[in-house]
Amino acid sequence: MSIARRLTAGTLAAGALALSLSGCGNSVDPIERLGRKTAEASQGATDGTGPGGGSAKPSPAPSASASANDAHKRWGLAKPLEFAAKPAQKPQLPKAGPGKIPVVNRIPVPAGEKTVFLTFDDGAEKNPEFLKMAADLKLPISMFLTDNIASSDYGHFQSLRDNGSHSTINNHTLTHPNLRTLSFAAQKKEICGQQERLEKRFGAKPTLLRPPYGNYNDDTLRAASECGLSYVVLWQASMQINNFQYAEGDALKPGDIVLAHFRGPAELKGSTEIEMTTRMLQRIQEQGYKIGRLEDYL
Repeated sequence: MSIARRLTAGTLAAGALALSLSGCGNSVDPIERLGRKTAEASQGATDGTGPGGGSAKPSPAPSASASANDAHKRWGLAKPLEFAAKPAQKPQLPKAGPGKIPVVNRIPVPAGEKTVFLTFDDGAEKNPEFLKMAADLKLPISMFLTDNIASSDYGHFQSLRDNGSHSTINNHTLTHPNLRTLSFAAQKKEICGQQERLEKRFGAKPTLLRPPYGNYNDDTLRAASECGLSYVVLWQASMQINNFQYAEGDALKPGDIVLAHFRGPAELKGSTEIEMTTRMLQRIQEQGYKIGRLEDYL
């Protein structure tokens, strides 16, 4: 199915797909359920400790003098990560209707180019060791932050943004509601409100919106446009504790947007954010993919 047909399949289908890929499988208690909890309650899972949950056993955090060539070994990877170069020009994407913004769940990449894109949602887990991992591996992460979950320590995500990997901060609403259940005015309050909070805290308004649970409708697209956003970003593969859950088939596809969450042991059945991320990167490597920076293509 072409990307254009997927993007115009209708919001009901998109919602059903999103619910199937939101990390709501039996393997994990999804962080989306924290959407209406307080930031303090979310903070209960931020100690970054806990027993291992699989084969990924990353080494201790690197020292400042450690060689960058050995970063992959320190974080449990068999070989260095490969990164896609910034494209000479951005790909052509379907246009949205008047007064709306486009919806994207896969990026058109050149034939033969195996590139995927890392996105992390919400912001409940704020493990300082993850900051070291992301900086050491130079992971380009598109962060989609929810204010009432992430704002207890926005400085954590600023450090992640400013670590030299060109990571970015984007909009995941103020309180993580199911936007399809809200009026246009209520949706606009959620979206524009978070635009304002993020601009005030980080100095720039985001250009990308991820609707909670992947649920949206025409009002969402209109509200997002009026709030100054450029794209609604969904996903094609969702990282659970040990493996991916796929929208199509049983493997990654070129241009897939990958969803992960800032989660801790309480949501990952004892695994840490670092262990989950290591397994995700291992799966990407095993399938022969490079990692791209999403904003270079949008």
